[in-house]
Amino acid sequence: MSNKTWIVTGTSTGFGKELAALLAQQEDVNLVATARHTDQLDYLDQYDHGQILKHNLDVTNSDEIKDTINNALEKFGTIDVLVNNAGLGYFATFEESDLKEAKYMFDVNVWGLAEMTQAVLPTMRKQRFGAIVNFSSIGGLASFPIWSFYHGTKYAVEGISESIAKETADLGIKMMIVEPSGFRTDWAGRSSKKTMPTHDDYQKFAKDITTNAAGAHHEPGDPKAAAKIIYDEVTDNFADLPLRLPLGKFSVDTAIEKYENTLKEFKKSRDLSISADQPEK
Repeated sequence: MSNKTWIVTGTSTGFGKELAALLAQQEDVNLVATARHTDQLDYLDQYDHGQILKHNLDVTNSDEIKDTINNALEKFGTIDVLVNNAGLGYFATFEESDLKEAKYMFDVNVWGLAEMTQAVLPTMRKQRFGAIVNFSSIGGLASFPIWSFYHGTKYAVEGISESIAKETADLGIKMMIVEPSGFRTDWAGRSSKKTMPTHDDYQKFAKDITTNAAGAHHEPGDPKAAAKIIYDEVTDNFADLPLRLPLGKFSVDTAIEKYENTLKEFKKSRDLSISADQPEK
């Protein structure tokens, strides 16, 4: 059985780093580990016996995306799994958000993911085999104060990913959307920008921003455990790969509560909703 080639974005820290370290130790995996600065990937050297390609990649740079895909194919011949992990956060109330920061976050979290996925799909389609793992968040299913634009990016990832899953369902290509809650990564710290409230009406949210930042690396989620779950699902459960994978108690409990309450609302308004249609002839 030939090795499967995995491309993982954002492998310098967090989920990407843990997943890359796990993949680098598998006998049947070729790993393309990407980061904006490959000198941050020295932790992989101890596992490298020719099956690892470290590649500079800023997912907002189209040329670097093309180079990554071309060099991966040149070295390994296939691309079997793409993990779109690279991403960042932004904490601010909606009214006081810096739109430049919000737009850059969309460039990374949404457009970078989209362009990476478009770049690998021709290979996966030709192979009639592949798995795409897109990192969303519980913030792609439920919304909270101070995350409005972050939620926008993750809701976008959810919608894009679901459409891709339906378009490629008969091509041997699987999609899995990963939806973590709080994990011990750099997301709430170094990987997130913050704009503190200045208006008195929003001062009650200042504590939420500082608490989220201060809680970095103290969250309940274990990124090593998450990496193992993702690897096992793709490797051992490919035929029944779940479209959505909430990770963490808060994530799955919040998702269940959100959809149960939303279902109740839809059922309550069903007759009113139907009345907006023209009568059937």
